[in-house]
Amino acid sequence: MATSTSLKPTKRPASRARRAPSRAGAAPKERNCSVGRTIDVIGDGWSFMVLRECYFGVKRFEQFKEILGLPRTTLSDRLRKLTAMGLLRQVQYTDKPPRFEYHLTRIGIDLYPVMLALMSFGDKWLGGRKKKPLQLIHRTCERPCSAIVICSECRGEILASRVSYRDGPGAGMSAIPVERKSRRSADPTALERRRPSSVARALQIIGDRWSFMIIREAFFRVRRFDDLQTRLGIAPNILTDRLGRLVTDGVFRRVQYQAGPDRYEYRFTEKGRDLFGSMIAMLRWGDRWLSGGTPPLILTHTDCGKDFEPTVACDQCREAINAHSMRYAMNYQDPKPGA
Repeated sequence: MATSTSLKPTKRPASRARRAPSRAGAAPKERNCSVGRTIDVIGDGWSFMVLRECYFGVKRFEQFKEILGLPRTTLSDRLRKLTAMGLLRQVQYTDKPPRFEYHLTRIGIDLYPVMLALMSFGDKWLGGRKKKPLQLIHRTCERPCSAIVICSECRGEILASRVSYRDGPGAGMSAIPVERKSRRSADPTALERRRPSSVARALQIIGDRWSFMIIREAFFRVRRFDDLQTRLGIAPNILTDRLGRLVTDGVFRRVQYQAGPDRYEYRFTEKGRDLFGSMIAMLRWGDRWLSGGTPPLILTHTDCGKDFEPTVACDQCREAINAHSMRYAMNYQDPKPGA
């Protein structure tokens, strides 16, 4: 029986996870990762805020601006990027002057279960004693529910210790996108300026690029400072800072493995292990829409022995959930435009 709290390779991966050394002037490279590609979409904060309002039915520029309080240039930039990536489409609603609404596409709607997986993690671990902002109700079974991630084959809930992996056709290394390196992320406090949000709280932990990459490597059993630095090509001061934050946030615990000098491993807490469901929900969306049909990883559920697709489901009836099958009760005042 597997007892590890991280992904187990079914065989030695064909591609090395080690970050490729960069020659002078050459673009640095990193492991191909569908989770990372998804984080690139929602992890900068501002894009997440726009998408969040789309799920609440907001469609027009001035409505986004009034609710979110974003500068016009920032809002225009994120709407343009989300449209270019295919998550939103413009629909003209006036001729003189021409004005447009922003409607979710099939790709954007399919991101909704990922948001619910992140929300469940935030509800469970990051809300303190406060009442969770939204109570989900699944229309199929008409019960209050939370989102869980299950195996598409046996419908069992997915745990990190019960999943193995192997390289998929998209495994390998790619250059880090220039815009990711230069992107300015949202102020974490701004993400909940108008709406309390468990998703925003989760993104404050994993939305930071380096924090996400460290967590990802930990699921691949990379636990030691030197190994993380080598794999990621990260500056020591940045790695020290992010590990410190992740320990403070309760994602990792430090475990001493050597004395004189003292050295430590960074191992997941229960809270940290519980991020696995959200991570593979993002992996599934990134595989489907951002990998060009060549997923970097193939996951196998060791409980049933089958390759599977992570499925976000209702914890009451175990049926897959989507944007059309959910309703919710707000536990806060809805910030309608003009409020």
